[in-house]
Amino acid sequence: MRLTVDDVNFKGKRVLIRVDFNVPLDEHMNITNDFRIQSSLPTIQKVLGDGGSVICMSHLGRPKGKVNPSFSLKPVQKRLSELLNTEVAFAADCIGAETEALAASMQPGSVLLLENLRFHPEEEKNDPDFAGRLAALGDIYINDAFGSSHRAHASTEGVTKHIDQAVSGYLMEKELFYLKDKLDHPERPFTAILGGSKISGKIDTIDFLLGKVDTLIIGGGMVYTFYKAMGYEIGTSLLEEEKVELAGEILKRVEKEGLKLVIPTDVVVAAEFSNEAASDIVPIDAIPADRMGLDIGPDTRTLFDSIIKKSRTVLWNGPVGVFEFENFAHGTNAVAQSLAEASDAGAVSVIGGGDSVAAVKKAGLSQRMSHVSTGGGASLELISGMTLPGVACLSEK
Repeated sequence: MRLTVDDVNFKGKRVLIRVDFNVPLDEHMNITNDFRIQSSLPTIQKVLGDGGSVICMSHLGRPKGKVNPSFSLKPVQKRLSELLNTEVAFAADCIGAETEALAASMQPGSVLLLENLRFHPEEEKNDPDFAGRLAALGDIYINDAFGSSHRAHASTEGVTKHIDQAVSGYLMEKELFYLKDKLDHPERPFTAILGGSKISGKIDTIDFLLGKVDTLIIGGGMVYTFYKAMGYEIGTSLLEEEKVELAGEILKRVEKEGLKLVIPTDVVVAAEFSNEAASDIVPIDAIPADRMGLDIGPDTRTLFDSIIKKSRTVLWNGPVGVFEFENFAHGTNAVAQSLAEASDAGAVSVIGGGDSVAAVKKAGLSQRMSHVSTGGGASLELISGMTLPGVACLSEK
């Protein structure tokens, strides 16, 4: 069993917390969605409530190992100060003499946010010296950055080799409870809905889930590669040419093992990739050669709804249409609505990170889901049965 924040009293301790403050910013450096910051608050408040001090470290974006002001965590400092109702201090770097002095002078109840870890190439290289310098800032380490724990970086894995106690935070525990415990021992029927544009990033997930779920629903752009494998005309729809054979093998496995794979029966097509494009609804064997599929059709929405409503556990990862376009978001919104209603009736609904999180938030339904994950890649890897390096290295009870 992992050591968690509930097993430790942080009184008088400087606590180094790896958080996931990788939030979206607009062109004016304003945070457009603070879900990840909000999700970190319970762990931070537990340490402060015990009488400890908090040092938060995170990455933001992909600055590629160089200082880049457009990836600064300065906007996060402002928002975190507002949410905690206390002035959060800011270190202009995550290591160095100035940062060490700031950390050493911290009083119980104070909070310090370090500048972007990825301004240093050593972070992603998991450099031992860099990890040691981070670890030296605190007495205890907490990993509450589920969304970054599928990478063995200095702040998620390396740091644990240089500090006595490495514990998991509340968010980390919640993510593992829903994405591991609940899905490893699901209440049945268990349905998984996989959407998104590409098969390539989800092959391991499809393969793993086929043997575990009662029904696997496939939607989104990747379904057209399956249609191609079935011999259908897909027009100008999204296609991963090099994955057609693989899609065919998955379909053969489904038939051979008697598994339940459900794909859309009708689609919404348009001549161009635009919200304003005129659209038609066609059955999947009648996609015109000059059109592309951009959403699931009404018959499919009804079909998906009936499967979701009969389920006791539902995992959803990836939209089933181009939900960024309002006119082609009807299918994705319908899935979100079905899931919300199933959750209200007692089903466990797990939204597995990435665009599906954006979709349920956009639909205003996230509060009705059992769990909305903060991790895209991390949730997919965990769902696929992989071990996360940032979790495997935490202290045992």
